[in-house]
Formats: sequence, C-alpha cells, structure tokens
Amino acid sequence: MDFLKKYSYQLLIGAGILVALLVFSLNVPRNREANIVERSALTILSPLFKPFSALSHAVEDIWDGYIRLVDTHQENLRLRNDIRTLNQRVQDGNEAIQKNSRLEQLLDMKKEVNAPTIAATVIGEDVTSWFRTLVINRGSSSGIKEGMAVLSADGVVGQTIKVSSSTSRVLLLTDHASGIAATIQRSRARGVVKGKGEMLCTLEFATREEDVKVGDMVITSGIGGVFLKGIPIGEVTMVKRGEYGIFQTISIRPAVNIPHLEEVLVVQRGGYE
Repeated sequence: MDFLKKYSYQLLIGAGILVALLVFSLNVPRNREANIVERSALTILSPLFKPFSALSHAVEDIWDGYIRLVDTHQENLRLRNDIRTLNQRVQDGNEAIQKNSRLEQLLDMKKEVNAPTIAATVIGEDVTSWFRTLVINRGSSSGIKEGMAVLSADGVVGQTIKVSSSTSRVLLLTDHASGIAATIQRSRARGVVKGKGEMLCTLEFATREEDVKVGDMVITSGIGGVFLKGIPIGEVTMVKRGEYGIFQTISIRPAVNIPHLEEVLVVQRGGYE
C-alpha cells in the first residue's frame, strides 16, 4: 500500500503512456510501411500482445466449447425423445398386429358357429380358489343371458352364469362346477368333461371298454343344448384303467389358453332368465 501511495503518480503516467501506445499501435494503417516511431511502439508492445491474444483465444475456445456442449445436450434430449416415441410406435404397432391376428382367428370361429354370436373382451378374472371365472364387457343390454356358451378361437371357454346390464361372469370349463357333454373325436366315445382346477379337466363316465388314447381330441357332443356339436374342448393327456371299477380315468388339457385369453365369442342361443 505504501508503495502505491508513494509511486501512484508515476504509475498513473506509465499507465497513460501504455494505453496511448496501445491505441496508437492499433490504429497504424495497414496500407503503408510503419515509421520508426510506429515500429518502436510495436516492438515495445509486442510482448503484451501475445498474452492478450492467448487469453482472447482461450476465452473464445471456452465459449465455443460451452455452446457446443449446450447444443449437444439439447440434441441428446431431442434424440432420446425421438427414440422413446419410435419405441412406443413399435410397441403399439406390435400390439395392433397381435390383436388383429387374434380377431381374425375369432372371426374364423364365428363363421364355423351356426348361430348368432357377439364378441366380448375379458375385463377381469376371479382370483379366489372357490370358482374359476372370468368377467367380460357384455351383458343383458347386448342380448346375453345366463347359461349361454362362451367360446374362443381355439374352442370352449365356459358359459355365462351371472349377467348384469353391461358385464357377464363366465364359469370356466376348468371349474369344479362345470360339466360339458363331450365326445372323443376319433372313436366317438362319450363322457362328461368336468373341471379339475389348475387349468385341467377330466373326462368322466367313459367306460373301460371305450377306445380312448393319449392325444385324442375331445369335442362337444351337442347334448344338453348349451354347446353346439363339434367345438374343440381339449386334448387327452392321460388314460388310466384301474383293475377295478367300470370307468377310465382320463385327463384333458383344455384347447384354450385361459390365462392368456383376451377376446371371446358368446353364442346367443339357449340360456335361461
């Protein structure tokens, strides 16, 4: 501080001279040769130009780098949004393709059924262990009654048991309370398909003499008035003939993949109020 106070006048004069020289050097015309005074000023000031120039370039590089980082960040955000949008479009497209495929198969089943039908979507399922049921988005306002057959593109699903104005509950063929008159397609052996739970069924009341083999297709017999004749029920997976008794033990795997069921057909015939 004492030094500044003591030499403040000299420092001020020196700074003034330095500024004057800088202004003078910057205003030297470029279209003529510099005189001795101008050359002397440039020689004296040239050591100062280098650090100022380096500092200027450094600041410029930092600013350009910052601008590039901002632009790159914004571009990354835009690309991420574009990728998310494209992924969503791909998922939506795949879902639409799968749904169209299921509906085409359902339409094929509709053509085979010789009765009026109405399509419905599965909107719920019973998670209790007492009953095996599904809920569909069609009810009495669509002409559905209790006791109507419910089918999918692959075969029998079950039948309606509780109907409201806009929804219906469907008792699945795998439920213990379900019973469907059935026929072995190959040998024409008859029996009743009963639900066994755990997505399995059994063919009951088939005598020991009946010709039943693993791999046989089981279809509806048309007896009983609920299900039309010839609708697939499932495939025989096990046949057991005991030493005693008059009936065989026959296990059936349903033709319908019930856990993945999304759309069904309700056959609008029969039923009861």
